[in-house]
Amino acid sequence: MNEGEISTRLGLIGIPACAEVIMIERDIRLAKLTGVHYHVAHVSTRDGIDVIRKAKKEGVKVTCDTAPPYFALNEKELLSYNTAFKLSPPLRCENDRLAIIEGIQDGTIDAIASDHRSRSKDTKIQPFSAASIGASGIETLFLLTLELVNKKIIDLNKAISLLTSNPANILNLDKNTLEKNQKATFIIFDENAEGHIDKNKLKTSPTPFHGRKTFGRVLGTFINGHNAYLHKDFKEKLKK
Repeated sequence: MNEGEISTRLGLIGIPACAEVIMIERDIRLAKLTGVHYHVAHVSTRDGIDVIRKAKKEGVKVTCDTAPPYFALNEKELLSYNTAFKLSPPLRCENDRLAIIEGIQDGTIDAIASDHRSRSKDTKIQPFSAASIGASGIETLFLLTLELVNKKIIDLNKAISLLTSNPANILNLDKNTLEKNQKATFIIFDENAEGHIDKNKLKTSPTPFHGRKTFGRVLGTFINGHNAYLHKDFKEKLKK
């Protein structure tokens, strides 16, 4: 977990926030020296965001992403000793969480990743210090990103770009398009549907977002023109 007052109170060994920014600063210097593109995965601290923002203004070829735990949660979740919140990087303080949101808003953060690392329940029910690191993220990624839209932090177009076209640009991948005679890959969703995340209904586990209220629902997923998923309610509508 994050090193600070809470880790001290819980008697757990903490990872200081400076560990992240030291690595980022080192790698940015190397990127500047060599002219290569440098991507920072899962940035979680204000200092890390500040360094990346400065490097971008200086013209360094640097991009970065974050993941939902770092804009939606903070280290206080660890007060429960729930190992679903044992992540890497660890959940940081509230000031860091707010900095991640600022970075998403101003474009310092280029993409939102799932940081999906599903773990077996056997490795998560151990004492906190011995439990495995990581959690499921792929099934909740879209809904948690829509939370930023619902809170009017970003608009829907930007949310979708952070999940789709921006990562494709970073990795030099072809972007999916809806064109005649092409096999389409897309989703259909209802951005106004309300629900909650239930760990018992996920295909993978654990999740640090069990019980969290959500806004939005994926109704259908189509990959290369084939139906990969249809929500039960959407199936009924199609039958009608």
